[in-house]
Amino acid sequence: MQIWVDADACPKVIKETLFRVAERTRIATILVANQLLRVPPSAHIRAVQVPAGFDVADNHIAQAVEAGDLVVTADIPLAAAVVDKGALALSPRGELFSADNIASLLTMRNFMTGLRDSGVDTGGPAAISQADRQAFANQLDRLLTRLAARRP
Repeated sequence: MQIWVDADACPKVIKETLFRVAERTRIATILVANQLLRVPPSAHIRAVQVPAGFDVADNHIAQAVEAGDLVVTADIPLAAAVVDKGALALSPRGELFSADNIASLLTMRNFMTGLRDSGVDTGGPAAISQADRQAFANQLDRLLTRLAARRP
């Protein structure tokens, strides 16, 4: 199992949580971005810089992820690709993407994109709150506990 991070837009506080988890659990954690990332020196954490371009980091993750891996992303299409491969996807706000909810989330995302493309100001996401950070940490802990129980 590995943890993949769609790091271009991942909040710093979430990355810091993931760094602590990587050290504690010794799970390989790979941050993927199209910019240079600073990560702490660790045998369990690494950064991958991909070329600049639309969805290049997402495509890298979607191709590299394997069933049983965990991907941290707020990108719904990437989450859908990850779920289709049998991996888990978790948003930085603690929302678990699954086969049960990904279709409706994609539909809503596409609807909102259509509104924005037609000129409607839909606003952006709120800044990540303390409650979001806690929800992420709690969901991450539950997932890792569940995955650890499945290991031989």
